[in-house]
Amino acid sequence: MTDTDKLVLAVSGKGGVGKTTVTALITRLLSESGKYDVLVIDANPDSNLPDVLGIPVAKTVGDMATALRKSIEKGEIPLQVSKRELLESRVFEVLKETPDFDLLVMGRTEGEGCYCLVNSLLTHIIDTLSKNYDLTIMDMEAGLEHLSRRTSRDVDIMLIVTDLSFMGFQTARRIKELAKEVHIEFKKLYLIGNRYTKDKEGIVMKKAEEIGIEYGCIVPPDENVLRHNLEGIPLTKLPPDTPAIQAVKAFLTKIGLL
Repeated sequence: MTDTDKLVLAVSGKGGVGKTTVTALITRLLSESGKYDVLVIDANPDSNLPDVLGIPVAKTVGDMATALRKSIEKGEIPLQVSKRELLESRVFEVLKETPDFDLLVMGRTEGEGCYCLVNSLLTHIIDTLSKNYDLTIMDMEAGLEHLSRRTSRDVDIMLIVTDLSFMGFQTARRIKELAKEVHIEFKKLYLIGNRYTKDKEGIVMKKAEEIGIEYGCIVPPDENVLRHNLEGIPLTKLPPDTPAIQAVKAFLTKIGLL
């Protein structure tokens, strides 16, 4: 892919709707397709994506940022040392490389203090890093404030996941409104209904039309996904014919990614 062909796909929505599960299924299908060099970014502070993907992670970008901030405050870094290059090298230390995709876990920062400089450096570093991949997939926390802080790159495809709840749809509406306020542009914006039975699909379609978001798909309740999550088995080991995988596969095919 050329730079203009590179894609950024983000998954957002209310807490607890299954964003991480949807992100894991998308990651599995697109990385296995062989069409893309994939970077996965876990931007959710809970950092559950590594467990769902079966990738052990010892340290996060947040750990590196905290350590750098403390070093700056203590005056331990000489003035002639580039803080950007120092942080960039630490980010690459926590980048997990796998045969199918690379994974970067943002995590949480610790303690009090000003992270303005560190956050500014991270914005540039991650923006630059993602340009080295054909496809960047991001598991976001609820809302978009951190997206506007973290990277200047536009998201090409934003998926807003909702469960069968009023607040799930309200969050989808607020995400769309907030995107306009902070000048984030999406080439495509889809509403995904997670854990929806077929007879409830019309609800998601109607709400998507009311909010002004394109209907994406529904992901049905799936006993295999439930069992894997309960037993701590990575979703990358799901049977390929399981209903959730098939639903996400059909959606990705519909929008031209598979």
